[in-house]
Amino acid sequence: MPTAYVLINCELGEEDEIIRTLKTLPSVNEVNGIYGAHDILVKIQADSMDKVRETITWHMRKIDRIKSTLTLVVIEGQANNTKYDIRR
Repeated sequence: MPTAYVLINCELGEEDEIIRTLKTLPSVNEVNGIYGAHDILVKIQADSMDKVRETITWHMRKIDRIKSTLTLVVIEGQANNTKYDIRR
């Protein structure tokens, strides 16, 4: 299943309202406020990469008070490869 993580920078003090809005968007599975260089971490999963892209481009980036986003797209199947299995 196509998955992406989005790191968000927002205007100071607007985190709670933006998190509430993000939780209502299609394909958004998880939203967390975080400490560090970014303010919010969002996990998006959908049936297709087009739907993931649509959620980010046409829904998430249109939210007022979001200053910037950084999208990290998961490489499908790589983590399930035994070559990368850390439990061995």
